Parts: sequence; structure tokens; C-alpha cells
Amino acid sequence: MTMEELRQACLACQSCPLAATRHSVVFGVGPEDTPILFVGEGPGQHEDLQGEPFVGPAGQLLDEMLSIIDLSRRNCYITNIVKCRPPRNRDPLETEQDACIGYLRRQTALLRPRILVCLGRIAAMRLIDRDFRITRDHGRWVEHGGIWMTALFHPSALLRDPSKRPDTFRDLKRLQAKIRAELPDFYATRQP
Repeated sequence: MTMEELRQACLACQSCPLAATRHSVVFGVGPEDTPILFVGEGPGQHEDLQGEPFVGPAGQLLDEMLSIIDLSRRNCYITNIVKCRPPRNRDPLETEQDACIGYLRRQTALLRPRILVCLGRIAAMRLIDRDFRITRDHGRWVEHGGIWMTALFHPSALLRDPSKRPDTFRDLKRLQAKIRAELPDFYATRQP
């Protein structure tokens, strides 16, 4: 299955109740040959209306965060655990995550990233460790199946609580160091 075939299947999905309330399926954005994947929890109102992940205020902050370490939407892939907006931006339910996780697994298999960054606790608990605590474990690296994984505070959490920004800046610099160590040619061959 190609990424486009997977996207088309995802656009037609009716596997959970979120399909009935969505405006758009928010599949993902970025180059398919990138070794860096960012995964959030689910789309918000702006994302649901535009069909692209992280385009509202949290997305603007994410773009700023990426630019600090010479990344952008042009050189990394961005998606979410769930592809449809939960009502009132609540956390996605386990059943909703279960309905969508197959799409993320297939996206990951097609992308074959070397580095995966979870944005927030929901993604980290689903992809890194069920006992993951973002305030305790952010910035910690683990390796699963040849993929280096870490988690940052979700950009919306940083908008609500700016006191977390210094920790996030340090985590971003650690991410940049990991990219340089694991992917030494990445910055030389890809423009931000």
C-alpha cells in the first residue's frame, strides 16, 4: 500500500463515532522520505477545518519550536494518533485510539523513521510506555525496533503554561543533538 492509498482509506474511515462529527480527516503532512516523525494526540478545531495537523495556535508554536533546531514541515513528517477531532478537543478515548492506531502503524511502516517525537502525554503513553508521565519523562530517549523515541510537552500545554518552555528548549536541543548523532547528513541534505 502506498501512502496515498493509505490516506484514501483513512479518509473513508467510519471505525469510530468521531467520523460522524468531523469536518476533515487529518492524515498527516510532510515528505515521505524523511527520517523524522512527530506524532501528536489528535486534531483540534483549526486542524479539523483545514485538514492539516498543527495549524492553529499550537501549530504556530510547533513551527517556531522546529525552527529553533532547523526543522520545518518541509523536512519532517507530522501526524497524530487519531485522525479526527474529538469533541471540544477532549483527550481521545482508548477506543478512538484503537480505531486509528492501525493507520499510524502503517504510516510509520511506510515512512520508516529513525527518530519519532511524541508531542504530549497521550502520544507518549500510546507509543513509548503506558506509564509515561510527561512532566517526569519528557526529553528521555528510548529505542524501540530501531527507532529512537522521545516526547516533548505538547505545544498547547506550552501555551497554557509558559513555565514549561525552558524544559522544552533543552529537550529541543537534545533532539537536535540526537539528529546530528544518528543522522549525520540530515542537516546537510535537507533545507529547513
